[in-house]
Amino acid sequence: MKALKIFYLEGCPYCRKAREAVRALTAENPAYEKAKIEWIEETVHPERADPYDYYRVPSIFYGEEKLYECDPGDDSGEIRRQVENALKIALEQ
Repeated sequence: MKALKIFYLEGCPYCRKAREAVRALTAENPAYEKAKIEWIEETVHPERADPYDYYRVPSIFYGEEKLYECDPGDDSGEIRRQVENALKIALEQ
């Protein structure tokens, strides 16, 4: 199983919502804990972020496939739906 790569920025409110969604979803469904997640702060590790095609954070990739790129209009519910979808994809592989 490949790790989900979640690109984020410290202090980003959308990124905070994505982390909260991961915590809540794994608390509700312990099977999600099996999904490997690699959190990559793009300003700390630009060399790891640069090869990926995204503009906004959080952005979630599984391998080279972009599963989600947050839109400024995304609310907590949408972020949670997208995070859960990514967790499901990671567990199916």
